[in-house]
Amino acid sequence: MIKRSVNLGNFLTGETVYNAWKRLEPFVHRTPLLTSSTTNQMVGKNVYFKMENQQKTGAFKFRGATFKLMQLPKEQLQNGVVTASAGNHAQGVAYAGAKLGVKTTIFMAEGTPLAKINATKAYGAEVVLIGESFQEAFEASLERKAETGAAYIHPFDDYDVMAGQGTIAMEMLRQEDRIDTILVPIGGGGLISGIATAAKHINRNIRVIGVQANGAAAMHKSFHRNVNEKLTSVKTIAEGIAVKQPGKNTLPVIRKYVDDIVTVCDEEIASAIVYMLERNKTLMEGAGAASLAALFKYHDRIRSRNCGVIVSGGNLDIGMLPMIQKLAGEQRIFAS
Repeated sequence: MIKRSVNLGNFLTGETVYNAWKRLEPFVHRTPLLTSSTTNQMVGKNVYFKMENQQKTGAFKFRGATFKLMQLPKEQLQNGVVTASAGNHAQGVAYAGAKLGVKTTIFMAEGTPLAKINATKAYGAEVVLIGESFQEAFEASLERKAETGAAYIHPFDDYDVMAGQGTIAMEMLRQEDRIDTILVPIGGGGLISGIATAAKHINRNIRVIGVQANGAAAMHKSFHRNVNEKLTSVKTIAEGIAVKQPGKNTLPVIRKYVDDIVTVCDEEIASAIVYMLERNKTLMEGAGAASLAALFKYHDRIRSRNCGVIVSGGNLDIGMLPMIQKLAGEQRIFAS
């Protein structure tokens, strides 16, 4: 018998992620696990794409946001909820709030793609645009929380949110139990914290490798230098992972369970977007393409026979495609 999911307090375990998976199973899409013989041949391993770009709201964030809202008592939701987001968490919170009849207020950076802003508003949320990056939006959202008493739904630095995101690993390892390595994009670290915790719970020998854009590599530096790095600015086309500082809760989990973190440049991310669109007829946003970009860049280093790649989201502003094609330039990936 599966126990009722309970608040995770100040820890995260494989068992709590499993309980979150059972609780969310009726509400989230069981997203496909796709393969590509062309990609397999190019990198010399079997590749399995976990297509969270086909999740409700177009990204994995719906999982963590929904699970977090499920954990909150009704009386705590009376003043609504507030959060900050690069866009995908915003849609997840807004959609979950709409389903539960909860007022949602979302703070986003001014440069957030219009598609994400409009989608969030369409789910009924109040959207406030402020600052150049997630960090400024985050700080403004905390001020709103203090003013209104609304419940706060952190986009990554929350154990309930991490548990919800970790359900991806529970799902994909039942779709393909031979997976020995998982590549995961990293912003603040909520996704990889949940996935690494779940994966190591199922099989401690599974390697989990995080991927950051080199223009927003706070977690990469923190992981390899054993510090908590805070960047003064971030610049990348992968706005979904453009976070200036790791979470205080995610960083210890990552240090415990993640095997390595690598970086990719914007040109490599753009090339992965174009490749996936042309070869597999699938649209990825920058954050969703980061893990594939890392596979192409580091495949000789990655010792894996069956490699999972998290395609975390597909909410790309279509108006960016000409720029992305141009940015791919000489880095463009051509299948032989």
